[in-house]
Amino acid sequence: MLGSTEGFLKGVRRGLSLLAAIVCLSGTATADAAAQSATPTAGTPGANPLVRAARLWPSPEYSRITLELNAEVAYKHFSLKNPERLVIDLTGIEPEQALVEIADKVEPHDGYIGNIRVARNRPGVTRMVIELKTEVRPQVFTLKPMADYGHRLVIDLYPASLAAFEQQIEIAIETAGKRVDSAKAASAPAQADPAPVADLRSRPAQTAAKSNQQDFVRLITIAIDAGHGGEDPGAVGAKGSYEKHITLSIARRLKALIDKQENMRAYLTRDGDYFLPLHERVNRARRVQADLFVSVHADAFIKPHAQGSSVFALSEKGATSAAAKWLAKAENDADLIGGVNVGVKDVYLKHTLIDLSQTAQISDSLKVGKAVLDEIGGINRLHKPRVEQAGFAVLKAPDIPSILIETAFISNPEEEKRLNDEAYQDKLANAIVTGIKRYFDRNPPLARSKVARNL
Repeated sequence: MLGSTEGFLKGVRRGLSLLAAIVCLSGTATADAAAQSATPTAGTPGANPLVRAARLWPSPEYSRITLELNAEVAYKHFSLKNPERLVIDLTGIEPEQALVEIADKVEPHDGYIGNIRVARNRPGVTRMVIELKTEVRPQVFTLKPMADYGHRLVIDLYPASLAAFEQQIEIAIETAGKRVDSAKAASAPAQADPAPVADLRSRPAQTAAKSNQQDFVRLITIAIDAGHGGEDPGAVGAKGSYEKHITLSIARRLKALIDKQENMRAYLTRDGDYFLPLHERVNRARRVQADLFVSVHADAFIKPHAQGSSVFALSEKGATSAAAKWLAKAENDADLIGGVNVGVKDVYLKHTLIDLSQTAQISDSLKVGKAVLDEIGGINRLHKPRVEQAGFAVLKAPDIPSILIETAFISNPEEEKRLNDEAYQDKLANAIVTGIKRYFDRNPPLARSKVARNL
């Protein structure tokens, strides 16, 4: 009799535990039905995996959730409507602290994630429910261990339609352009009072000549790419500085300086701490019809005494040095570290890799690279006295001159300190802009529809 009573109590406890999970994750009846049609994912772990860390990376165009584990994880995911939710079922995972606390990391300005709830759904399965602010197009995939990371489950939340995604990028570009126009209008000198009518009549020829002058000049667009970001920290200095933070700080200073120029505007491929695949950085530069693409980085090497700044252009025939080849491979690994979904193919990138029209682009890249390198040499020692070349994936836009600037060696303690100094960052940004202006003074861009009022 006692044994049957204990069995009954155990059954009650299991039932209450399951009921609590159902209450916590509302909509279970619908969810279970959806789960039957959910696509199971690759990955059958041997031992139960543990969640080491849970990270959120919001950005204007998409939001990313990353779960880092000590082993591969099996999972299913499906969507629920009214309200919009994405459900992730994790097999063999317990709702441990690192996973449960992910809800505290949701930021109010996140454009896609409203809240995240985590609880045990049934024995051996933990359910994560992502409450969404809008309809999304999720990409859920796993990554093998890479660099300092273990196994990762990545959840990328994009707008439901490609048109909406493109619209958000266009809004960001338009907003940046309006800020530039407003800043220039505010800093422009007030127009002089109109000349007296008598004076105008006395100078008809001069007035007619002035009215025939062009009121507009060509607007030069510079795409500035802050290297790395989000899951990809880039190189890490001896004192713990992250390359991704330094490059973004320098990129923002570059943009501020360029926007002050009368006939220039700058566009940042990323303006926050989030990951962008290399080909998407190129695509964004092409969307804004950039006249120049500048990728900002901070070099690293296995030996701490390596020092100096470098400028690189693309090479069609291999690297100009062993060091350039090594660096290109390290930078191209950013997609593997940051976490690119290899299941999504980019047609443009394929065409870019085999495009044979890049000879002119490379020639222009070498010219602007030399102008920039000469200016940087005035504030820092140069690692090489010439523009080097290698197969950098981020420089492969066939129609945009593109350079990659290694500002200094973050692996060198002295240069790491300098890279974190705001005064040095200002000097560096000034040198780069001066080099860019010198190049365009000698090589005016071809005519396009983009113009700026000649003030």
